[in-house]
Amino acid sequence: MPAPNTIDLSRGWPAPSLLPAKALLHASSAVLTDPSLFIPGLQYGDDAGYEPLRVAIAEWLQKFFSTPWTTMSRICISGGASMGLACILQVFTDPVYTRNVFLVTPTYFLAFKVFDDNGFIGKLKGVPEDAEGIDIEYLERCLLAQDVASRNGDAQPSTCTSRTPQRKLFRNIIYCVPTFSNPSAKSMSLRRRQQLVQIARDHDILVIADDVYDHLRWAPYTRAQNESAPPVLPRLVDIDHEMGGGTQRPGADGFGNVVSNGSFSKIIGPGCRTGWTEATDSFTAELSRCGSTRSGGSPSQLTGVIVCQMLKDGALLRHLNEIMIPSLQRRHWLLRTAVQQYLIPQGASMSDSNGGYFIWITLPTPVSARNFTIRAASDENVIVAPGDLFEVSLDEGDFAIKAKSAFALPGSRRKLSLLGSGVWVVSLNQCYETAKTARRAYKRYRCRVL
Repeated sequence: MPAPNTIDLSRGWPAPSLLPAKALLHASSAVLTDPSLFIPGLQYGDDAGYEPLRVAIAEWLQKFFSTPWTTMSRICISGGASMGLACILQVFTDPVYTRNVFLVTPTYFLAFKVFDDNGFIGKLKGVPEDAEGIDIEYLERCLLAQDVASRNGDAQPSTCTSRTPQRKLFRNIIYCVPTFSNPSAKSMSLRRRQQLVQIARDHDILVIADDVYDHLRWAPYTRAQNESAPPVLPRLVDIDHEMGGGTQRPGADGFGNVVSNGSFSKIIGPGCRTGWTEATDSFTAELSRCGSTRSGGSPSQLTGVIVCQMLKDGALLRHLNEIMIPSLQRRHWLLRTAVQQYLIPQGASMSDSNGGYFIWITLPTPVSARNFTIRAASDENVIVAPGDLFEVSLDEGDFAIKAKSAFALPGSRRKLSLLGSGVWVVSLNQCYETAKTARRAYKRYRCRVL
């Protein structure tokens, strides 16, 4: 447990001041005093989730992404993005038949355990990022090596005993956060998104896209306030729907190659544990038949009814647009300003984005981020996360080792990310002070290692 005066930048949590408690209270009261709402909310839910919530989410996404094809039949309610990921793996993968899980690195490190629990220990492969996002050339080399191994008889058959014509298993998985990535803050370019979807189609890959930050975007913070937010790029699931005839093109099986994994955790609060997936109708129907859902009903049923009420009465979007985004925009600007003033002159560099929860800082050679974080915590009570925490630590075999040495950039293990909760949890003045204390820790540490 950190000391009370510790500034913790290692958690991607909303600040207490940004939690919409009053809106939740109003929505909860409306639900729990109306039998037409609390009865379905307190009973077992439909496999795919509370239907009015699926409709409300589809309408919200339609407007935001300009995707008229986003309808209720493409939406499945989950207990948040982490549970959504686990259920997707349970239904659409087999630990023997599915060859590898490719993760864009640096990646969300808590996802590793979800893959491990689904039988993929030793099958996690890191794929680096370049300026446009996932390194497509590197990914293609990995897949080519895999195809060669398959032709040589190394491929394994499925051990799944419950496979039916309605159940689809994928040979490979790619996990990524395409927009305002956790932790690098990068957004994949449109060209790279299209390339990734095409590769997924060519190699029987399911791309699991964590689309949890798309709604948290803002213009660069200036006094004039005349700049616009970054453009809303098509999601991978939308490109899969449209590109080259989409998921109904000749030869396609109707399942598609992308699933969008969404959550209200970053907008309402992580304790809400309500999320959704969007994919083709066939994919959604099969996902809804996940064993835990068939037995226990839709996850987050009561909370889902309350979230639905917030969407319908406009409270959620008012909170997002009038409170959440303006606050994050200003906090983001303050932290970036402090980093530019106190760390950039010391030789550091940082990611450039206008959305999401994260800032990624690269320290100059020969500073070790791991040792730097230890000194920042012990000397200044500032907790930050070193970059090697976000690397695919189990990527230790075959072609991956050679690729690792090929793509390793100078300083690739001397990175740290200032995770969003420090921006959210501490006061704005503390955000600014954080960079100053980090500068002091950095200068003292650098003097001792040079």
